[in-house]
Parts: sequence; structure tokens; C-alpha cells
Amino acid sequence: MRWIPIYKKAGAEEKCFSPAGRRGLAALPKPAANFILFSLVLTVSFCKPLFDLARFSFKDDLYSHTLLVPFISFYLIWVRRKVLPTGIKASLGAALAPLVVGVVALGSYWLMVFRGWKVAQQDYLSVTLFSFYSLLLAGGLGFLGSVFMRAVAFPAGFLVLMVPFPVALTNWIETFFQHTSGDAASVLFSLTGMPVFREKLLFHLPGIAIQVAKECSGIHSSLVLFITSVLAGHLFLRSPWKKATLALAVIPLGIARNGIRIFTIAWLCIHVDPAMIDSPIHHRGGPIFFILSLVPFLAFLFVLRRSERPKNNPPGVMAGLPGKEPLA
Repeated sequence: MRWIPIYKKAGAEEKCFSPAGRRGLAALPKPAANFILFSLVLTVSFCKPLFDLARFSFKDDLYSHTLLVPFISFYLIWVRRKVLPTGIKASLGAALAPLVVGVVALGSYWLMVFRGWKVAQQDYLSVTLFSFYSLLLAGGLGFLGSVFMRAVAFPAGFLVLMVPFPVALTNWIETFFQHTSGDAASVLFSLTGMPVFREKLLFHLPGIAIQVAKECSGIHSSLVLFITSVLAGHLFLRSPWKKATLALAVIPLGIARNGIRIFTIAWLCIHVDPAMIDSPIHHRGGPIFFILSLVPFLAFLFVLRRSERPKNNPPGVMAGLPGKEPLA
């Protein structure tokens, strides 16, 4: 039996009644097929910055996650495919804003290049991929409509995490965590009574001096934990303010984790061996402290999750997955 797509047109709206049949794009509603074609053309047009991002992600640990982001976004849409709206109404007005943003961002980059400005690779990727993301969002609104895009708002918003930060923003975040981590370590030194003389980021300890460098900011671990908190909030929490609270909790948690790491290395240098400053726990101990930071993170998620679950709800209900609606 051949399945043939049938559409009922009402003005700009096209609704699929889901007889199926042709294979490939012909089996999709026309707006969906048009969006896929638009996405393919857009991807080909931005193939160079996308390829450069792939190479950059293998060289820079901070952005090693970027290649996973599109697959996670696609998966989150795929698992909800059966409950997505079938009515498609173009939202050309809503598409105008991201379209303008994408064109202006790309135009600004090429203007800088034309005037001979030297743009760092990270800034080049940040601008061009933000333009790609904005134009893709404009295509989604223009072809699929605001109703459909609201239904996939989280995966569409999550996709922006594939865009690298500009250099200036990266430096600001590193400096923030660098200084606040030093403050956290200073508090721990005071609480334990360890003799220390502090000069900004330099700690003079018995027999050794330790300086908190940018590498001690833990920006990579904090970014990974932030992405984890965003996904966990979407999947396990319903309240928007609790999702935001879980994501924002990553900041003090990251500061505390870095402070404990600095304090631990200093304690080992004083009480075990000053050579511990060059030990693996210093240079490659980040994953250990990251895993330890997951303990309070998961505990906080459990508290938030438990606080919003009705008593007659089974504990396995997940807010972000289809077919898992709370029981009445």
C-alpha cells in the first residue's frame, strides 16, 4: 500500500493528517521538507566554520563538548516526536528578529576582515557560528512556525551551547573563578588555622608559595557541570525557577570545588612534600574534584526534585520525556 501525504490548507496553515507514503522528504509535510532543505543549504554555506569548530574542539578542552550538543538537541526532539504539534503555521514576523541578528553578526565579521582587523580563531568561530545558529532559528520559525518552535524550545535553545564564547568573555569568566577560588581557599586556610600571608593571588605558606593561576579557575569543569545542570533541570524538574536555581548553583559549587582543590594541594605541599605542587593531583586532578562536586550537585537536585513531586506521583516520573505524565 502506498501512503500519500494529505494537507488541508487554511490560509497560511498546513496541517498534516498523516497518511503517509512516499519515502524521504516527499513523505514529510511540505513546510518540514522545506526546513530540512533550508538547513542543508545553510550547513553547506557554513561548512568551513563548522569544520573549523570540529578541529578546534579537539584542540581545546574547554569546547570538547561542542560536537555533542547538536546530537543531544536532536535526541531531545526525537524522543518527543509523537507529541509535537502537527499544525504548522509560518511565523515570518517572529523569524525576522533572529534573521536580522544573524545577518548583522555575519556582516560585522566580514566588515572587520575587510578592514584588515586580525580576529582570533575563537572570536571568528563565535561570531560565524552564532550567525549560523540565528539563521537556523529564523528558518525554524519561518518554515515551522512559532507554535512548533515553542514545543521544541529547550532543544532549540540548548543548541546555542555549540557556539564558543568570545575571547573577552572567556577571559572574564576565568578571571572571576580565579579570584573567587582564591577567596574560597583563603577562607579554608583561616578555618583550619594554617599560617598564610596572602598577596592577592599569591599565598605564602610554610616552606612554599602558591599562586592561583588562570589554569586553576576550573572553567572547563564548571562549564561541563553547567551543561549537566541545564539538562538535568529539563529532564527532572518542572518549575522554571527551580531549573534556574539548579543551574545557578553551579557557580558557588565551582568556586567551592576550586577552593578545596587549592587548599588540598597546599596542605599536601606542607605536610607531605613540597614536590606535590608538580604531582598528578595538581596537573591532572581536575576530574577527581569534578566527580566529588557531583555529590552535592546530585543531592541538591534530589531535594529540588522531591520538593515539587506530589505525594501520589511515582518517583520515576521525568518532566522532559514523552509518555511520562504525572498520575492524577
